Amino acid sequence: MVISELPLRVTRGACPHDCPDTCAWTVTVRDGRAVELKGDPDHPFTRGGLCTKVNHFLEDRTYHPERLLRPLRRAGPKGSGAFEPVAWDEALDDITSRLKGIVAESGTQAVMPYSYLGTQGLVQGGAMSDAFFARLGATHLVRSVCGSAGGTGIALTIGDGPGFLPEDLVHSRYIILWGTNTISTNLHLWPFIREAKAQGATVVVIDPAKTRTAAAADRHIRPMPGTDAALALGMMHVIVEEGLHDEAYLSAHTVGFEQLRERLPEYTPERVAAITRIDPGEIRELARAYATTRPAAIRLLVGMEHHAYGASAFRAISCLPAVVGAWRERGGGLCHMTFQLFGDIDWSCGISVPEDRSVRSVNMVQVGRALTDPSLDPPIRALVVYNSNPAAIAPNQNLVLEGLRRDDLFTVVLEHVMTDTARHADYVLPATTQVEHHDVHWSWGQTYLTINEAAIPPVGQALPNTEIFRRLAARMGFEDAAFHVSDEQMVAAALTPLGEHRAEELHERGWIRVDTDDQVLPYAEGGFLTPSGKCELFSERLERIGMDPLPGFTPARESPAGDPALAARYPLALLTAKGAHHFLNSSYANVDRALKAEKEPTLDIHTDDASARGILNGDTIRVFNDRGSIELPARVGDKVRSGVVSMPSGWWASRTTSGSSANALTPDGISDLGGGGDFHSALVEVELVR
Repeated sequence: MVISELPLRVTRGACPHDCPDTCAWTVTVRDGRAVELKGDPDHPFTRGGLCTKVNHFLEDRTYHPERLLRPLRRAGPKGSGAFEPVAWDEALDDITSRLKGIVAESGTQAVMPYSYLGTQGLVQGGAMSDAFFARLGATHLVRSVCGSAGGTGIALTIGDGPGFLPEDLVHSRYIILWGTNTISTNLHLWPFIREAKAQGATVVVIDPAKTRTAAAADRHIRPMPGTDAALALGMMHVIVEEGLHDEAYLSAHTVGFEQLRERLPEYTPERVAAITRIDPGEIRELARAYATTRPAAIRLLVGMEHHAYGASAFRAISCLPAVVGAWRERGGGLCHMTFQLFGDIDWSCGISVPEDRSVRSVNMVQVGRALTDPSLDPPIRALVVYNSNPAAIAPNQNLVLEGLRRDDLFTVVLEHVMTDTARHADYVLPATTQVEHHDVHWSWGQTYLTINEAAIPPVGQALPNTEIFRRLAARMGFEDAAFHVSDEQMVAAALTPLGEHRAEELHERGWIRVDTDDQVLPYAEGGFLTPSGKCELFSERLERIGMDPLPGFTPARESPAGDPALAARYPLALLTAKGAHHFLNSSYANVDRALKAEKEPTLDIHTDDASARGILNGDTIRVFNDRGSIELPARVGDKVRSGVVSMPSGWWASRTTSGSSANALTPDGISDLGGGGDFHSALVEVELVR
């Protein structure tokens, strides 16, 4: 048999997902078909490896059997999944006609976009669509669901700059991974932590659940969900009481230490133990080890911020490095996000359209409320969804679904596959995957800017997000120059501030390191990016808006220590973290390979709590609160502590036996600062299904 020797072509790209790693990859193309995708071995962070979610990107996304390859129009009840194919021109003409009619009758704010980081790229992620909705005057979507609450708490303490660089964790000798499951959600950071361990570092995980990362750590500390601020204050109490604080650093580079010192007696290990349900001796031991082992690092990401007082927790924790002077050494201090390092690029890709600041805003956390609020004037009559799957990822799921099922809501979804959200659409438009379009990628977890080349032409009739919005803009009569800019021109505009030489280097290599010179020892000599230039243990900014200027702990209303009546009805704290190792948020939750690996969603419940309810391992149980209920198998053991239950997020309701998923139980309130969600502040009860 003769095998044709077809020429191979290799292009460079970036993983598009909402993940701190933002991996660089290469795509091998033969005769117009992508035949291999692998991590770039030369990239200093990717190091040639991709996660289990992305390893099969070509077959699981681009060439998946369920891939949407032509526009579809609804042909049955909303949610039924009944659609008929339609030509692009017919679909876009009708969509435009419907939007114009809604605007004429109810005004531009009756239209709302819904999107997030289904792709993190500057081009496909939002530059063109943002311009489209700004030009239309649509309701503004506040996209603050992730990173905003924690980032605000940190910024109020150490300023808007990043902490130390993630790769500098190799220099740390005491590493606290606080509320982050590194192995599942930040995999490419783990080799740096392993290297530190090989050089003698101790790794501590603070997490209510026994995650993969906790199992691999030297020590696992398990507070009750939402009590992290109390734990941080308890640590500071021990550190100051025992004279382990850095008096010189505090005097030179902080404001408010004396006020903080006066508050700390409120947070004795005994009181903190009652709040967190951690033994007082364990609190003392943690505080002493952190204060006396140098360099000492705290790694934070985003999971822990999704509480009613998430910003306050991050504010309290971000005080700790200054209290012990951890910023003095490389590998000491706070390691959080890196997006601030990408300020030299043009995030608008040169096509921004001025936005009317008088237009109302809706927080994406509360999309269910917006779609069902009878008092909203004008009501949301048209919803355009792209780069997101709100039916699966938004909290208070049943309210979201109620809104999506409205017969009078005109919904357009840009997608790769028929998600639970797309099933409720009037039109589903096929979008390109990452190997079919151009883009530029920043990162919120590492220090490299990455280019993404279109490796192959669009499969079927799929179009890039940008082209879909260009065509809609033309039909809407928008004549702005922004809607005539190509994707290649958008990439060039994004890179223009870097200069010609750096842009050429990026195109040639596929990635470049951004300037990190100031981040090796960012605050060893102070210089915090706060109004005072110091670490603000006491915040005048908070005082001016009537909030507590010092770090403190307040229990969420929906927590075991919150509303007593609510806690009596629903005594168990619910975790809905990213527990599905083979999903990325809701991505890949339709893929057979991932579904087989995950098997089925289960509820982790402690042996004591299960025994009190007559529940055995494998029993079908009902988890419920005022927002909804889910039936699923119980997994009895010690993966969670008593008083806590946990189920994975990311599952599509349509792919579960109960027809519901974790967000049926989560609240849709807003966090204390930053506009984040409080969906991890959730209480439930569990009962045996008889």
